[in-house]
Amino acid sequence: MNREQLEHAIRATCDISGDNELYIFGSQAILGQFPEADEALTRSIEVDAYPKNKPETVDKIDGALGENSAFHQTHGFYVHGVSIETASLPEGWQDRTNKVQDYMDGQKIGWCVEAHDLAASKLMAFREKDREFVRKLLVSLPLNS
Repeated sequence: MNREQLEHAIRATCDISGDNELYIFGSQAILGQFPEADEALTRSIEVDAYPKNKPETVDKIDGALGENSAFHQTHGFYVHGVSIETASLPEGWQDRTNKVQDYMDGQKIGWCVEAHDLAASKLMAFREKDREFVRKLLVSLPLNS
């Protein structure tokens, strides 16, 4: 996935949810802080998104943009509507998010979890794919980021 695809996912998710603000908190959130992140960090074709102001629409996202949807088949990536409560994020994470605005509509915003918070969340989940993501994150990104 690349930054342009993330922006497309934000635009489509905002359209489906009727919410102009989303939290992006899966591995592709890294593109919010590092738009040119190493391919090792951006292999996933899934964007985890949560409508900030209309959480009740999360199921609509999966239906319209989720895995095996027409959107997925057309674009090669998909959006997983997920409750933010499924992620274990450090206190204050909302204040450290990175704003991504869709280039076609600046009113549609994805608030991407910051890299350190993303790593902490991945380590809390502690699945093999999450540990591998953090390993790649540590070797791919500048130490002062």
